[in-house]
Amino acid sequence: MLILGVIKHAIMITSFVLMMMLLIEYVNVQTRGEWQKNLKNSKLKKYVLAAFLGVIPGCLGAFTVVSLYSHRMLSFGALVGVMIATSGDEAFVMLSMFPQAAIWINVILFVLAIVVAFVVDIVFRDKQWIVIDEKHKFKIHEQDYCNCFSSSTILKQFQNITFHRAILLTIFGVFLLAILSGQLGPQVWDWKKITFTLGSLMSLFIISTVPDHFLKEHLYAHVIKKHLVRVFLWTFGALLVVHFMENYLDITDWLKENTATLLVVATAVGIIPESGPHMVFVTMYANGLVPFAVLLASSISQDGHGSLPLLAVSTKTFVLLKVINVLVALLVGVVALSLF
Repeated sequence: MLILGVIKHAIMITSFVLMMMLLIEYVNVQTRGEWQKNLKNSKLKKYVLAAFLGVIPGCLGAFTVVSLYSHRMLSFGALVGVMIATSGDEAFVMLSMFPQAAIWINVILFVLAIVVAFVVDIVFRDKQWIVIDEKHKFKIHEQDYCNCFSSSTILKQFQNITFHRAILLTIFGVFLLAILSGQLGPQVWDWKKITFTLGSLMSLFIISTVPDHFLKEHLYAHVIKKHLVRVFLWTFGALLVVHFMENYLDITDWLKENTATLLVVATAVGIIPESGPHMVFVTMYANGLVPFAVLLASSISQDGHGSLPLLAVSTKTFVLLKVINVLVALLVGVVALSLF
């Protein structure tokens, strides 16, 4: 049952990442990359966008930024910023348990994410894409024109359906049925179920209407062939390791007895790409066992599942990002500890 649960969780994360990649690829080809210029020409806009997506409760905003970063549409600084801003699913818990403190944390994380993103891009200004391989860039074919919704050809495309269209329709069709039936994701109609349902319908619409060339060269060859297995395997492996750690390592009692080292431990635990460990510090803060500074440092360091897809893009990026976030968490935590 443990393995099955991990597999389902990995499928959910992988599916959302693929949906976002598919949408970005679709919009990018439709506009021939013109929409990227607005982000590239304004550093502040991309930092604000990353910080905003980060403070949205859950990990979907972070997944989106990873997809944008992997296609060189957002900088490494923006990627660091979104991971600082995001608190994963624990953001919902914090808002329900101590809303006032949770709001303050989100405000601090939002501002901090923008500042750190700016600083990181200055430090890495000559190496912004050092961790990104050329294969992750968008392929813009200036000579191609994609009439991606032609009512006269849609029926013909289904009558002479290609392997690539059939496999993509099957993947997202099965995923949609699993979401609707409750086999994957939440059983109730919350925001997550609605998001995945709308994402699936959007993906099916794109796959059903685009011409065969676009489908094969952009969606199948780029999104599915290059990313599907890699994203799933990295996500599954990381989730499996974390689940075993949570089942066999009980650090709650130790933390209660060693409050002097809580700040360092909370920051270090944030390295784990999982929302669960952060819940320890959320619960302890709610019960008055740890100061605000510890919770803040933990929120900065950890990013829920947000960084999991990054492992599939570049492990080097993942390590570098975590190092930066840990250092920022320790610095801010020490300052907050002296102020509060």
